[in-house]
Amino acid sequence: MDVNSIPDIFQSKLRIAIVSCLMTGEKTFKEVKEVTGGTDGNLSVQMSKMEESGYVKVCKDFLNNKPRTRYNLTEKGKREFIEYVQMLDDLLRKYKQVED
Repeated sequence: MDVNSIPDIFQSKLRIAIVSCLMTGEKTFKEVKEVTGGTDGNLSVQMSKMEESGYVKVCKDFLNNKPRTRYNLTEKGKREFIEYVQMLDDLLRKYKQVED
């Protein structure tokens, strides 16, 4: 991956925060909201976009008769986020070498 091929999913601060949060495993809507600081509406919209793009899997069920939404990264989501972080790391290393 290079700078010009960064997927659209990583062009938003909130979506990067969501993916980062989900890298450690499944989270509920409430947990993602607490970690990212996103609003209910914005998180819902972004999660839908990420699900449509194949980055996030959404599971809806009930816990104690209350609706619960859980999110997991797909293999595609994990792989592309790791590639994105590695690309940023490579850029930083190149710029650091130039400075030294």
